[in-house]
Order: sequence, then C-alpha cells, then structure tokens
Amino acid sequence: METEEIREYCLGKKAVTEGFPFDNETLVFKVGGKMFLLISLEKQPATFSAKADPEWSEELRENYPQISGAYHMNKTHWNSVLCEGLKKELILKLIDHSYDLVFKSLTKKLQAEILNS
Repeated sequence: METEEIREYCLGKKAVTEGFPFDNETLVFKVGGKMFLLISLEKQPATFSAKADPEWSEELRENYPQISGAYHMNKTHWNSVLCEGLKKELILKLIDHSYDLVFKSLTKKLQAEILNS
C-alpha cells in the first residue's frame, strides 16, 4: 500500500483527525485526541507506526520481518510496519486494530459522542 491509500483509509474512520504535531514529515492520525497511527511522508516504501496488543505484536514480529518495535515509541505497544511485501489485508487489519485499541481507551462519554456523530 502507498502512503496516500493509508491516509485515505484512516480518514475514512469515524472522528479521525490528522496533523503534524512533531515535524513536517510525520503525519499523525488521532481519534478522540489520541494517536493511533503515525506515517512518514518521506519514506518509501510506505512505513507507519501503529498501536497493537503486546501479545499480537510478539507474534507479528516473529512472523514478519517488516514489523518491528516502533522507533521513538513504547516498543511493547507500538509497531513499525514496512508495507513492502505485506498483504493489503494485513495492513488494513493492523490499522483497524490500532484504531480500535485507542477508541476503546477513550472515556465512555467520548466513545458515545463519536458513535453518535
């Protein structure tokens, strides 16, 4: 998948915002004000960081050399994903999983506001 495809997929999710809080190269996607994905606009092939359940992260890192602990992030909870060589279905699953983890961490009130918007 290319960077623009990933961007469009993320923005298609409910209540997602995008911005550049760190620098002009790293695009950050948030739900409820919390980050769920960071992607470099400069790196080719496309590379992003996404949140993941620690147990699943271990399994992913063992099975896919393109997935490792995310640079500058808590490596227990964040993976760096090099898209080249990965199936689109897995990439989308990783994005969905990250979004869902962050959404579930929001307050019940905020979750309800997002779902009802």
